[in-house]
Amino acid sequence: MIGGTLAASIPSPPAEWASFGLGPVTIHAYALCILAGIILALILTQKRFVSFGGHADAVWDIAIWAIPFGIIGGRLYHVVSSPDAYFGPEGDLARIPQIWQGGLGIWGAIALGAVGAWIGARRAGVKLSAFADAAAPGVLLAQAVGRLGNWFNQELFGAPTTLPWGLEIDADNANFPVDQEPGTLFHPTFLYELLWNLAGVALLLLLARRFRLRGGRMFWLYAAYYTLGRVWIETLRIDDAEMVTLFGATQRLNVWTSIAVFLVSLAILVFLTVRRRPVDAPSVYLPGREPQGDSAHDAAHDADTADGAVDGGKPGGAEDAPPASPAAAEPASDGQGDDPERSLSGNASATGSHTVDKGQGARNDRGNLSETNGS
Repeated sequence: MIGGTLAASIPSPPAEWASFGLGPVTIHAYALCILAGIILALILTQKRFVSFGGHADAVWDIAIWAIPFGIIGGRLYHVVSSPDAYFGPEGDLARIPQIWQGGLGIWGAIALGAVGAWIGARRAGVKLSAFADAAAPGVLLAQAVGRLGNWFNQELFGAPTTLPWGLEIDADNANFPVDQEPGTLFHPTFLYELLWNLAGVALLLLLARRFRLRGGRMFWLYAAYYTLGRVWIETLRIDDAEMVTLFGATQRLNVWTSIAVFLVSLAILVFLTVRRRPVDAPSVYLPGREPQGDSAHDAAHDADTADGAVDGGKPGGAEDAPPASPAAAEPASDGQGDDPERSLSGNASATGSHTVDKGQGARNDRGNLSETNGS
């Protein structure tokens, strides 16, 4: 109710929706939103990674390291950037591990999550840049879905507003500002970021179909896009945060962090685009760690299957397909026809070389699988 008239608004969920009991276990809506975002991110990342020529299982091998590292890093950043709730006069250190109450800083999640991804990628024999490029749109999708958790918790909203999409907050909620009248509407910053992130996912996937954004360029494009939106969204928020004064201006720590990350991301993106020469169908694996035998065949089959889903059905994928060699398209002119067995025999007899032992080669391929099963 504003000025005696009922204003259009976005209602917040009832307080009891924030959590519910399932036997002896309490399920929190915030945690469900985070979990749903992670699952969607993994599905999208897996499809993109396979389209790059990687094996689907490698994504899960890396994720089991990246996800827990990211959650821990996100929580630590939140505690540092909003210390009063934990170290202030009325703070409670016991709340630090209670992530279901809300509070995950994306910068800590990305930083420590990257450390976990690096560990997982090394173990799987995968280039970190290749995995980061595949995961970038999925990470943005996870962030969009995770923001719904703020809506259920009635937290991290913006300043008061009279706009028709203002957010209702229960006056008896612990996050309701004490200096505001009951019925005051607030900027739904969770919705602003959700829509910004979803638009970013669409933009990244569209650009991926048009350009070969590999070698880390997709990841840094994601970072630049996200931080650009986070700067203005963060300035609307009124929740407690660490304030930092730089160049005579006092802003939230997250504002300065977003500006710094945006500038660094933009500089790296420009450098990679201008200075690095594109490589046709670059391998996603570290040198000497490519799958052998049946694993390589499965990875190639998965890549062919995923191309239609990720790249609009174009053979080989819009990002990675090398241009066809004119020589490869010419018909054989050695008189051997199209029979590979006859060609092999003829060449062997002409050169005096011995016939290839196919059985031994197959055994060698299978023998190499023990080095890649973990991937």
